[in-house]
Amino acid sequence: MKKIVVMSSAVFSLILGIAIPAYTQQDQKNDRQEQHRQQQEDKKQAKHAQQPQNQDKHQGRQNQDSRQQQVRQQKQDRGRQQEQRIQQMQNQDMQQRQAQQQQNRQDQSRQQQRDQQRQYANREQHDAGRHQTPDRNPDQQRVWQSTWQDHRARNWRSDHRSWQQRGGYSGYRIPQDRYRGYFGPQHGFRISGLPFAAYGGYPRFQYEGYWVTLQDPWPEDWSNDWYDNDDVFIDYRDDGYYMYNRRHPDVAIAISISM
Repeated sequence: MKKIVVMSSAVFSLILGIAIPAYTQQDQKNDRQEQHRQQQEDKKQAKHAQQPQNQDKHQGRQNQDSRQQQVRQQKQDRGRQQEQRIQQMQNQDMQQRQAQQQQNRQDQSRQQQRDQQRQYANREQHDAGRHQTPDRNPDQQRVWQSTWQDHRARNWRSDHRSWQQRGGYSGYRIPQDRYRGYFGPQHGFRISGLPFAAYGGYPRFQYEGYWVTLQDPWPEDWSNDWYDNDDVFIDYRDDGYYMYNRRHPDVAIAISISM
């Protein structure tokens, strides 16, 4: 009986020696698992704690970028506004210059019209006096008619000679300012109201301070009193001075000019 008890104690001790290390290992395993779980939990918490910081940093960068973009946009807006103001000022200045130029042109046009009206009135008054048939006594009338009639051509085409055929014009030349003011196709007059004289058998009359002497005869088919009723003008063509009758503008009568 005593032996059995001893054996049982030994077996129990053996079993206990085996069981204790097993429990110890299990506890260590459980501790390691708990430690790993705790570490994982700490990492998660650390990660969650870091996310708001990253979000704050990202939000901060976005806010900074937004402020910089706003500053750039404001600068661009101010630049465009300044360019628009400059363009408006330039447009206003251009409009003012154009308006001033138009006003100047209108003033010049009105002044030219007034000058033309005065010139026309003066010319009409001047021509009216010249178009009047002067009072001649019988002797003067005979000299007037005989001088003109004696200078009538029998065949104007054969009797007429141009200044080129005459060797060129060598008489007095009218200054340009005087010529533009009183000579040319736009300045017509009548011979009947002008001072008249016979010079070497040629008809001669005074116009605007110059003596005009006919070197050619006048055509035989003109009316007998054309020098009383027809408007004539003096023009310089190619090689010398010529007189033209407005009723017969294709006929050029060679004349000489003298003071």
